[in-house]
Amino acid sequence: MERSVVITLDNQLTSEASQPPRLGTSRKKPVIIMHHQAASSTRQSFIVLGGIFVTSLLCLAYVYTIFPEMTEEEKQDFKLPRDIEDAKRLGKVLSIYKEQYYFEVMTGIFITYIFLQTFAIPGSIFLSILTGFLFPFWAALVLVCFCSATGASFCYLLSYMAGRKIVHKYFPEKAKEWALKVANQKDNLLNYIIFLRITPFLPNWFINITSPVIEVPLTPFFIGTFIGVAPPSFVAIQGGTTLQQLTSSSDAVSWSSVVWLAVFACLSLVPILFKQKLKQRFD
Repeated sequence: MERSVVITLDNQLTSEASQPPRLGTSRKKPVIIMHHQAASSTRQSFIVLGGIFVTSLLCLAYVYTIFPEMTEEEKQDFKLPRDIEDAKRLGKVLSIYKEQYYFEVMTGIFITYIFLQTFAIPGSIFLSILTGFLFPFWAALVLVCFCSATGASFCYLLSYMAGRKIVHKYFPEKAKEWALKVANQKDNLLNYIIFLRITPFLPNWFINITSPVIEVPLTPFFIGTFIGVAPPSFVAIQGGTTLQQLTSSSDAVSWSSVVWLAVFACLSLVPILFKQKLKQRFD
C-alpha cells in the first residue's frame, strides 16, 4: 500500500512538471538568473579592462622614472608624438640619450607601442617612423612587427573578454553567421589576416576588435599580423631614416611603395587561389 502511494505521488509530480504553467504563474526565475549572471560577467570583464588599463599606465610611468634626468626643454618634447613635428623633436631628444641609455630608450618605445596598439590609440605610425630614425633598419623592423603583433593580440584578448560577450548577447544570430563563415575558411585565415594587414581596406583597430567576435583563432591572428604589418612598416621605417626632412607622415609613402604594397597584398592571396584551383581539379 505504501509503495503504491509513493508511485502515485511521483507520477503526479512528473505530470505537473511537464505541464505548461497555469494562468497567473510563471517560470521566469531561471531566465532572470541567467540575465543576472550575464550582466555580472560583463561587469567583471569591464573591471578587468580598467585594471589592465591602469596597470599599463603604471608601466608607462615606470619608463619615465627610469629615464635619465633631462633639461626642462627636453622634458617638454618628451611626450607621445601626435604629428610629425612632435616626432622630430622627440627623435632629437632620444638620439642624445640613445648611446648611453640604449636599453631604456628601446624599452620605452617597446612599452609605448604596445600600449597604443592594445587600446587602439592613434599614434603608432609616428613611433614606427621614429624607430627607423633611432635604430638599424632590420632591428627596427623586427621591433615594430613584434610590438604590432603583441599589442594587437592584447587588444584581441580584451575584446574577447568584453566585446565578444556583448555581441553574442545582443546579436547572437549574426555572431553565429560570422563564425560559420570563418570556420569555412579556417585553412586560409592566415593569408586573409596578412592581406588585411597589408591593405588599407579595414583599420587595424577594427580587425583587432572583431577577430575574437567572429572566432578567429589567436595563433594565425598573431602570425598573420606579424607578417602582414612588415610591408607597411618597411615603408614607415625607411621614411624614418630621413625623419628631419619629412613634413608629414604621408611623406614617408611614395608611389613606388604603394605599388610594392599592392604586390605584397596580391602575393598573400596566391596560396588561397592555388588551393581553390587544386580543390576544383580534384573534385
